Amino acid sequence: MPAVHARRGAAFHERVVPRILRPMLSGVGGAPQTVALTLYTDAFVVRGSTETRQRRVTDILNDADQPFLVLSAVTTDEFGARGETVRADFAQVNLASVLFAVADTVVEAVPELRTPKTPEPALVSIPPFKVIGHIHLLPIGDLRQALGELTGRFLPVTDATYWSDTLGEARQTATIVAVNHGRAQILAPHQVVDPWAGLDRSATTEAAAVDPATGVPDPWGLGTTTPPKTDGGW
Repeated sequence: MPAVHARRGAAFHERVVPRILRPMLSGVGGAPQTVALTLYTDAFVVRGSTETRQRRVTDILNDADQPFLVLSAVTTDEFGARGETVRADFAQVNLASVLFAVADTVVEAVPELRTPKTPEPALVSIPPFKVIGHIHLLPIGDLRQALGELTGRFLPVTDATYWSDTLGEARQTATIVAVNHGRAQILAPHQVVDPWAGLDRSATTEAAAVDPATGVPDPWGLGTTTPPKTDGGW
């Protein structure tokens, strides 16, 4: 029972206390500041800036009063070889469509708002992107239970690397990436598995290069020693 109460207390501190203290701390020298953001959706990269009193990218997204964010000085780049680039003075971006966000300026959290957490290496699959880095879990000892306590609309992944093989987006790094919890699958711990592990690929190649009917090496790789027919180049 003490462990249960400890988890509930930690969860309360994580969810409720910051919402009480943030307005108090923002009012003390908490003038709005301009924060440059890069938002990745499944179709666009949206770059722009927003006026906010929040200090962290996760707070900007999680504490938005509306299900959208209004950015200024916006540039949108559409994925794909024929994608368009559009510039606009302002843009309303639907937060539900945002896969993850990166802030150009990283600001440390206010010490009073920090909840003790344990960093855990993880792979976050958020198609068509992948993000690897550290998620931050309550220190309750059991990884399964800690993942069960991981809540929030956008979650921070620190020391992050993100990329998309599907879209041909090269790997990039960021101190912190805020991923959309509702669009993400979190694998922790994770291990990339080689599908060819344990198979003798050289033997398989050699077997494919031999005509099974005659046992004679197949110089054309067609499974037969009979020369392939040609059409004279037409």
